[in-house]
Amino acid sequence: MQESGEMYLETILILKEKNKTVRAIDIAEDMGFSKPSVSRALSILKDENCIAVDDKGLITLTRKGSQIARKIYERHVVLSDMLIALGVDQKTALEDACRIEHVISDKSFAAIKKHKAQYGKK
Repeated sequence: MQESGEMYLETILILKEKNKTVRAIDIAEDMGFSKPSVSRALSILKDENCIAVDDKGLITLTRKGSQIARKIYERHVVLSDMLIALGVDQKTALEDACRIEHVISDKSFAAIKKHKAQYGKK
């Protein structure tokens, strides 16, 4: 899946946890994209069986979409926490984690996560 699709899924997950319901307009406002751009992306995610949209326009993650979104969100949290612990300011850490989360291998992420679990507690 492309980075943009992962970002949409992660955004849907976060908005769902925050607001309980998610519509295309919520995603557009949160991500700062136009409604037509969001509609196109959601159509692709629907075709890939990552989301479902009901007759009221409410968006939910499918099992596949939820797995991808949770994986990306976990990476974001762990990577940003690690960067902050290394002394990177929060704004930079969050921005960098957002980019890294999409390209890091499962193997490297597992090693970072293991290191954080072993040494991250103070």
